[in-house]
Parts: sequence; C-alpha cells; structure tokens
Amino acid sequence: MADFNPIDSLEGRVAVIAGGTGAIGLATARRLAALGARCVLLYGRKPAAEADALAAALPGSGHAAIAAEMLNSGSLKAAAAEVEKRFGAVHVLVNSAGRTQAVPAADLDALTDELIDEMLAVNFRGVFATIRAFAPLLKASGDGLVVNISSIAGFTGAGSNLAYVAAKAGIDVVGDALARVLAPVVRVLTVSPGVVDSGFVPGRGADFNAKAGATMPLRRVGTPDDVAAAVQACATTLRYATGTRIVVDGGRHL
Repeated sequence: MADFNPIDSLEGRVAVIAGGTGAIGLATARRLAALGARCVLLYGRKPAAEADALAAALPGSGHAAIAAEMLNSGSLKAAAAEVEKRFGAVHVLVNSAGRTQAVPAADLDALTDELIDEMLAVNFRGVFATIRAFAPLLKASGDGLVVNISSIAGFTGAGSNLAYVAAKAGIDVVGDALARVLAPVVRVLTVSPGVVDSGFVPGRGADFNAKAGATMPLRRVGTPDDVAAAVQACATTLRYATGTRIVVDGGRHL
C-alpha cells in the first residue's frame, strides 16, 4: 500500500486526462508531464490529428491522445482497454470534461427538460462513467488518484445554470462517497474553480471576466493553469488528502 508521503516527481506514472484537449485539461497535462508523467489525453470532438499534435507537444515523451465518448460507457471501456494495452497502468485520472450554457437562475422556463438532462448527463453521468471505466486500472496501480474538476457552483448554488449547479453538487458528494469505497488504494479529490478565463461558458468574455474579477478578494479571475496547479498539488504535495474539496476561486465564494 502507498505511504501517501509527498513526492516531487511523477516519473513512471501514467495520467489520464478526460477532456484533455480543453483549456484546463491541457494545462493540467502540461504540468503533470513536466514532472515526468506520461499523459493520455482523452478527447471527443476534436480532429484526431489535432489531438495527437497536442499530446506530442507536451513536455517529455511517451504521451498519447485517445478518442473517447464520455456519454458512451462502451467507448470509455474501450479507451481504458487501449490505455492498459499501451501503458500498462493508470495512476492519475483527471476529469475535466464537461460543458454548460448560461441560463439565468430566475428564468425557470428557459431551463428546459432537455437542457437539464444534457447538463446532468455531461457533467455528472459522464464523469461517473469515466471513473467506473478506469477504476480497475487505478486500483491495480496500488496508488491511484482521481481528481474531479468541479465548480464552486456545486456548493454556492450560483452558476451558469441550475442544472449545472446540481450536476456539480452531485459529483462533489459522489466523489466523497468514492473516496470511502475506493480507499486505501485510490484517493478521490475535488478541485473547485470559480470563474476561469477559458471560454468554457459561451457568451462570457473579457467584459464579464473584468467585472467578476473586480469583485473578488484576489482581484482577478482564474486561469486554466491556476486550476492545473491545484491538480498538480493533489498528485504531489497533498497526498495525505482524500474525500475533500480544494477551492481555487480567488475568494469568489466569500
């Protein structure tokens, strides 16, 4: 069993990043690769050649991009089998895939049944299905880590839309449950950003970020690398931690 002491290097470890070609996923892959991890970028809609190029540009060598549909459990299981064939193990799984759409909380009619179903499927079911697919490989490593990229929306109740809020709250609580049932060989942590300058929420650009940043204690919105740095800490210095939330929001939740 792992001793859970802090480490400085990820040499010899394999990290799978779901949503690995997105802003936060790619920033995370860069940080983990720089510490010696071999990274697998799971991607959906991006052209294969572009995803392969992003993987090849990561620090170090031995990285890969593998197509996987987050809402298709068969596709996720096939991706896990491909990772096992090519890499032999998985030590870190980062769930950064997801999407949202801005809907004012007071506009109940705009939050349609279809949008609710989509938000829960993409931001909750897909995350759980990814963990389920890779859990055997994480357990087999003897020292596994799952990091779910959530949102302060999950505990503040304020976010891009109420269904997104519900999905993030759900994955937070289920992450805590998984931290119990997967222990001691797999740790489960949640990283909760606030506003991130990534284009994640369609229609929110520089004006929104400037206004939001001015209201925060640290006076700026987050960057993808702020979030990636927290994931890096989960994998290296915060190893005696599981079943908890790391908030990276510049104080926006206060």
